[in-house]
Amino acid sequence: MEKAQEWFDYGIELAKEFGPKLITALLIYIVGMWVVKKIIGGTRKVMSKSKYDESLQKFLLNLLSWSLKIFLIIIVISRLGVDVTTFAAVIAAAGLAVGLALQGSLSNFAGGVLLMIFKPYRIGDLIEAQGVLGVVKEIEIFTTKMVTPQNKLAIVPNGAMANGNIINYTAEGKMRVDTVIGVGYGEDIKKTKEVLLNVLTSNPKVLKEPAPSVNVMELADSSVNFAVRPFCKPEDYWDVYFGTYENCKIALDEAGIEIPYPHQVEIHKEA
Repeated sequence: MEKAQEWFDYGIELAKEFGPKLITALLIYIVGMWVVKKIIGGTRKVMSKSKYDESLQKFLLNLLSWSLKIFLIIIVISRLGVDVTTFAAVIAAAGLAVGLALQGSLSNFAGGVLLMIFKPYRIGDLIEAQGVLGVVKEIEIFTTKMVTPQNKLAIVPNGAMANGNIINYTAEGKMRVDTVIGVGYGEDIKKTKEVLLNVLTSNPKVLKEPAPSVNVMELADSSVNFAVRPFCKPEDYWDVYFGTYENCKIALDEAGIEIPYPHQVEIHKEA
């Protein structure tokens, strides 16, 4: 009975000593998180009104959010009576160990900073990098998210993005669509070029400048191949690509121009 009373008294003493600190720290954390959300929300509104680049906006907001939360946690810990200088030394030592273990993550963070500074691509750009072709959906602190033409989400580390080759199809505002159309050797080259060029110029998604072109590309084994080269906006690429083949086939058929294909010859042997 006396032992239980001793434990009860000890618990009361701990509650008196640490209870107010714990309650105060909890209140600071709750109010602090509310303040952090307000700061992030206000900063987001200011950036939106100032027409900040969307990629830079999300990156800076993530960085600001993490920085404020870490600062809040330090305040809460100090309110609990933990020596901040000692805590900082422990954090520094732990940070060094974690840093050595997570060199790849630090490299990705540095890559993200470089991407924000040099801006080789923005959200919404069609790019090709690290073997992935897709539209940039989001640039985060450590990774870049891309949506492929097959509507797959590709997540690529920023370190690799910053140190590798990047092809930005959107940056110039236009793309060239490369298609090849073959016709028979007996067809008139000038007439064929006129028919194919008319297909391109009649497509509203094909740009007037740079002007589309049709040129003899190759004298192949069974066909004369034409390089059919329209320009379009990046978002219209696949419509123009598939539409060019389909419309050229229809136009050539209507003009009576043959598109060669393998013929099967039957050989009849006499009995």
